[in-house]
Amino acid sequence: MRMRGIAGAAAIAATLALAVWSLSSGLVGAQTAPRTIQVPQAIQQGGTDQELKDRKNAWTVGIVGGLLSGSQMRMADEISAVIDDGDNMRVLPIVSRGAASNLDDLLYLRGVDVAITQSDVFEYFRTQRKTQGLEKRVNYIMRLPISELHILARDEIKSLEDLRGKKVNFGPAGTGSSLTGTIVFQRLGINVEQVLIDQPSALTKLRSGEVDAIARVVSKPIDFFAKIPPNSGLHLVPIPYSKAFEDFYALGEFSPQDYPNLTGGERIDTIAVPSVLAVYNWQKGTDRFRKVERFVQSLYSKWEKFQKPPFHPGWREINLAATVPGWTRWPVADEMLRQMSGGQQKNDQQQLSGDFQAYLNSRLDLPGARDPAQRDELYRDFLRWRERQGNR
Repeated sequence: MRMRGIAGAAAIAATLALAVWSLSSGLVGAQTAPRTIQVPQAIQQGGTDQELKDRKNAWTVGIVGGLLSGSQMRMADEISAVIDDGDNMRVLPIVSRGAASNLDDLLYLRGVDVAITQSDVFEYFRTQRKTQGLEKRVNYIMRLPISELHILARDEIKSLEDLRGKKVNFGPAGTGSSLTGTIVFQRLGINVEQVLIDQPSALTKLRSGEVDAIARVVSKPIDFFAKIPPNSGLHLVPIPYSKAFEDFYALGEFSPQDYPNLTGGERIDTIAVPSVLAVYNWQKGTDRFRKVERFVQSLYSKWEKFQKPPFHPGWREINLAATVPGWTRWPVADEMLRQMSGGQQKNDQQQLSGDFQAYLNSRLDLPGARDPAQRDELYRDFLRWRERQGNR
């Protein structure tokens, strides 16, 4: 009797174990509650290889952004996040060598239709490389936020003059820093030993004393600098604005809020480079033209999405009506801008432009208020003032 009791208990335990295993495996109730997997529509669609290839390429646009860690690459990725609409509009953000090589890619690399670059890069290609027909081949869609020139050095370096004859890293060849940094030091007549390596490696060498400074052009703030800990022995070196820079560059600054560990609690002057969303001027009626046309139409029609978090705060500083000296706005972008200016959708933008003009009229005594070249800096001051008034 005792043996039968033990055997019965064992049988019951085995039955319970099987039941638990069945539940965890999803066997029980499989017929009454089947699992369903939602496969994306784009993957469900079949067809011949040629049909699939045609559909994938029909409305795909390539945009070169910059280095993976840079703010321009982030903006390219966010453009894709907002505009991408499956096979109806697909945007491929491309990690590149930087703003300088991006213009090269836009001109010569297959699959690239749009690029983020800088105004001084365009001028370099036009005046130094003498690229034929550049003004007609490349247009702009909109002016993007400025990118500040960051010069990071050890605390004993107080000015750019202190870097004369020393090693300065300008980032890999092709980055905006490799061009802008070179131009700045040349114009100031300060000869330095140029180093062209990736910036993370350069930061390690800066700390060890193998290089004396890092030059990087990027929209502030960026984690590369912001995450440098306090008491690191590093700081941002000021760059006084002068007539030597007034053709390509704008006024810039770093505040303690931007980089609390690198400014010593004070504002640091620097120069800034206007960034541009550039487009290849494809012939009207071609497939490439139609792709970029749809891209631009979607960009403008979804513009309000860029104005809210979690998107880069720089989007909220963009004045869509801002022009780029020496460049031509692409006709499709020009038409979209006119439509937005005249429509209800962009009343806020119109109001903002009107408020800015009133701000200028009431402050004609401000330095640069009558100078179109300084309007961008004044526009940023206006936005900061407007935000303090609680009138976004």
